[in-house]
Amino acid sequence: MLEEKKYFYLLIIIPIVVLVFVLLQLWKRSAQRKFADKKLLERLSPEKSIFKPILKLTIWCLAIASLVVALVNPKIGTKLETVKREGVDIVFAVDVSKSMLAEDISPSRLDKAKRIVSEIINNLGSDRIGIIAYAGRAVPQLPITTDFSAAKMFLANLNTDMLSSQGTAIDDAIRLAKTYYDDVEQTNRVLVIISDGEDHTGGAGKLAEEATKEGIKTYTIGVGTAKGGPIPIKRRGITESFKRDLQGEVVITKLNEKTLKDIASEGNGEYVDGTVTEEAVEFIKNRLGTMNKTEFEAKQFSEYQDQFQWFLGLGIFLLLLDVFLLERKTAWLQKLNLFNEKES
Repeated sequence: MLEEKKYFYLLIIIPIVVLVFVLLQLWKRSAQRKFADKKLLERLSPEKSIFKPILKLTIWCLAIASLVVALVNPKIGTKLETVKREGVDIVFAVDVSKSMLAEDISPSRLDKAKRIVSEIINNLGSDRIGIIAYAGRAVPQLPITTDFSAAKMFLANLNTDMLSSQGTAIDDAIRLAKTYYDDVEQTNRVLVIISDGEDHTGGAGKLAEEATKEGIKTYTIGVGTAKGGPIPIKRRGITESFKRDLQGEVVITKLNEKTLKDIASEGNGEYVDGTVTEEAVEFIKNRLGTMNKTEFEAKQFSEYQDQFQWFLGLGIFLLLLDVFLLERKTAWLQKLNLFNEKES
């Protein structure tokens, strides 16, 4: 695990140091040639080594690399533990159909949905979570886990281009969610559907009712407005046009609260308007707080230990070594005759 990856940019110092070294050597040679010829220079400075400056440069580069890695602060998980936790299994089914690009809720319906889920995760305790993305069909994104960081990473990557089949198959999302829960661990099970309510398949209410028989309680969060808005077609973040129907009219997508309320009712849950993020998050938080927490086992790294001190120590050692390393020849290097420094 790397704590501060941004410091890797400092490694650009190494090629700069090498370039400065090369330019300095070229300048020195030019200046020396103006002063005297090669043979006279060798007589004036017989102990001058060609190898030592290159060695000192190498030490400098290694020292810089070590200090940069120390700033990055690599960490190692030292122990994998099985711990007992109490919580609820929550699966988030996020609508990624094209209608979620509508901007009747700022900045867009999809961005609002992702923010709501992210804020709910921030308020969770020892619960387990999973993520499903759906449009014309549902696909698993993250299985049930206690790793909230991974959940946020997968959540951030959700977009409307990840599924080629368009539409809004809420029933498929519920069907997939039913496979997420571990039959062995009899935890309380919650399915949270975040959508604008456009259901192009039907049958979601019936599936939600069937899910209750497996102990799954379904909540729905609506994102969008009753007035609705057009679906923008963007390129590089700039709106070029809006989606049109076969007659050439701009498609206006509207929040379908009735569908979402029906699904929640059949699923023994409740519907909440997601227009105000804080209210939606507080609603789900309160409902989860009233549920009994079931104990389950989870494996996790219990400790991460900093490793920066080793690289810091190595960097300081190399810098000190450079201070005491003179540029003149040493006896053992003369015997090795590196770079053919001895006269033939």
